[in-house]
This record gives sequence, structure tokens and C-alpha cells, in this order.
Amino acid sequence: MTKSVSEQVLKGLMLLSLDGDEAAYRRLLVVLRDLLLAFYRRRLGSNADRDGEDLVQEVLLAVHSRRITYDRDRPFTAWFFQIAKYKLIDHFRANDSKRGVEITLGDEIAAEFREEALFAHLDVERLLDQLPAKQRELLRQVKIAGKTTAEAAIETGQSEAMVRVSIHRGMRAIGRKLGFANDEK
Repeated sequence: MTKSVSEQVLKGLMLLSLDGDEAAYRRLLVVLRDLLLAFYRRRLGSNADRDGEDLVQEVLLAVHSRRITYDRDRPFTAWFFQIAKYKLIDHFRANDSKRGVEITLGDEIAAEFREEALFAHLDVERLLDQLPAKQRELLRQVKIAGKTTAEAAIETGQSEAMVRVSIHRGMRAIGRKLGFANDEK
């Protein structure tokens, strides 16, 4: 279950639950429970069976009690896994496990849920949203999805030359917004 759940799905369930959708909230808790069990199983080793379920319950209670603090504009998984990480650190401290705290502090969350990756994705989306629709779509197709300019041309009904020009202009516009390009032609 943990590999098939995306930030988008989790955030969507959270937002629905914050808006009062009880079914979405129940579904969110079930998915989070599965994520937490996998998260703690990797970090607790031989103590996973003994301590994992208690930690899962602590995190789910913390999510419930702190859900009003969740910022709808931020990635949900970064917020959620931060709670999970701190509960694990508290657990290791309570059990006087210095080694465990060091491992936990040095351990990163799975790549698809790292805060930096999530913010980078959001930054790219924000930049793309500032472009005209044609450029935005072509950049998504060619630069993000990996399609060739020929494939994008066929899909959009444009010539390959127009696709290349539009992509070039879109990249220049993004570069200017980031301060990396000048207006020389």
C-alpha cells in the first residue's frame, strides 16, 4: 500500500476530511496506519512488533488532535512524516536509546515523500502556471513527461518547429523569472 499512495491522494483525503468528509477521514486514517507500520518497521527492527503499533496509535492521535494546524498550501506528507519522526525520537529517548535517536535523525523519509522533492515539484508547478497554456502544456509533455517534440507536435496539432519555439520561449520565460536569463535574443 505504501508505494501506491501519492502525496496528491493523501493531501486530497486530508483536505476532504478537513472539510467535514468523514468517509475520507476514515480512509485517510487507514492509509496512514499502513504507511506508519511500514515506516516504523524499517526503523525499529526487532522491536517493531512490540513498539510499532503503540507508535502508530500515538501518531494517529497526534494527527487527529493537530489536523487543524495543517497548512493546506503545504505538502501533507512532509507534515505527517514530521509528526511520525518526532514520535519515534520521543520513543527512543523514553527508552534511553541514543543509537536509535542518531539513526532516526540521520534517516531520510522515502524519496517520494521528502520535503525537498515535494517543494521542488510545487515550485515547478507554480512556475509553469505562470506561462501561457500552450507553453505550459508543451513543457509538461516534453521536459517533464519526456515526450519527443515530434510526439508533442502530433498530439497538439502543431509543427515540430512551433513546438520547439514554444518550448524555447517557455524555458526563457522561466529562466527570466528565476533570474538566470537575460532578454538578449
